[in-house]
Amino acid sequence: MKNVHLSLAVCVGIVSLALSNQAQAQTQPSKQTPESTEIWEPVPPVVTPGTVTANTSGITPPSDAIVLFDGKNADEWVAIKGYSPASWEKTNEGPLKWPVTDGVLYSTKGFSARSKKEFNDFQLHLEFKTPEKVEGNSQGRGNSGIFLQGRYELQILDNYNNPTYVDGMVGSIYKQTIPLANPSRKPGEWQTYDVIYQAPKFNKAGMMTDYAYVTVLLNGILVQNHAAIRGTTEYIGYPKVQPHGAGPILLQDHGNPVGFRNIWVREL
Repeated sequence: MKNVHLSLAVCVGIVSLALSNQAQAQTQPSKQTPESTEIWEPVPPVVTPGTVTANTSGITPPSDAIVLFDGKNADEWVAIKGYSPASWEKTNEGPLKWPVTDGVLYSTKGFSARSKKEFNDFQLHLEFKTPEKVEGNSQGRGNSGIFLQGRYELQILDNYNNPTYVDGMVGSIYKQTIPLANPSRKPGEWQTYDVIYQAPKFNKAGMMTDYAYVTVLLNGILVQNHAAIRGTTEYIGYPKVQPHGAGPILLQDHGNPVGFRNIWVREL
């Protein structure tokens, strides 16, 4: 009986292999050539890359970028009180009055900044510098933040010889993901963030069906590698899932005069 079962299994295996080979043969051209695997369309759009200049520590905006700050004015931003969605979704405090000095936008105490434009998936470039004069320590030193879609904070902090809790240091998704490295420059020196962001997905019931994901380079060093964002970045408590569509970029005022320049976005 065992031999009968074994023979039957062998026969089934042979038939399955034959069917598989036959199906593969049907999908493969009878003769393979180099051209068989060449794809010519759709053709990717031409994008003129930016250039390195004396006024940037990264590159200038590429040809398809949406420029949020070019050193001239804060016209692409409005002022908000606080940075929870309830404080900016339906209201704002009018034009942003952060000072622009020598092409640098400085955060000032009292209001945070909200971009007028909203985004889904995007590439973000931003340059910042924390105050050259060192004051405070831990979270009280050179603190600001970038809120992706207005909800998920990528921390800005002076972490040059300044210990703090690691899920709140520069390069972290605040209180969620610890950065892979700490490539901080000295206080007062320009630093760069390059961010690739994929928005979360929600079903009709408002349930999250896929996380937001983010890849971040700080000063050219990878600090977040396709990291999942599980929900809002809370100061107290755990992430909250809040269904939403496109959202703005927020720049946080945390009481420290952090400087910003060369801010641009590419929609993906």
